[in-house]
Amino acid sequence: MPDTVDSVRAVLIETLELQQSPEDLQTDTALFGALPELDSFGVVQLVAAIEERFDITIDDDEFGAELFETLGSLTEFVDSKLAAA
Repeated sequence: MPDTVDSVRAVLIETLELQQSPEDLQTDTALFGALPELDSFGVVQLVAAIEERFDITIDDDEFGAELFETLGSLTEFVDSKLAAA
């Protein structure tokens, strides 16, 4: 998970053009509802960027607010998709 969390963090910062530094985003950092950049359009952009970066597919029924609750929840999801691939 350490490598995945760093990669997910980088995708978040790049895709949403966040002003936070990587060390500002910890696994318990709230995302959806806490980051103004992560609105409905931001979610679509982020999903596309994660799919491309990790070569995974996120089905429509797999993403909801709980997936984007924290950096940790998003990282755990990506790890589970990678493990299933």
